[in-house]
Amino acid sequence: MFRTLLAVRQVARNPINFASRRQVASKIAEKQKHFQEDNGVPVYLKNGMPDAVLYRITMALSVVGLGYLFYNLYEIGKPKK
Repeated sequence: MFRTLLAVRQVARNPINFASRRQVASKIAEKQKHFQEDNGVPVYLKNGMPDAVLYRITMALSVVGLGYLFYNLYEIGKPKK
């Protein structure tokens, strides 16, 4: 336990590393350029294949959900035997 306290104390004394923040900022700028360029692709599909797959899965689940909704409305609307 004492070792843990010493480690925490040592980490608290070290200054914050600003180099890693600059790397993150440059990655963000690159991503902004990529998503803001006008190439005719909608922003929700600009990340390539993973976005396309996620979009198609979402659309398929929406259609299935709507089908199930209409089925249940039909079942509720039938007269009881």
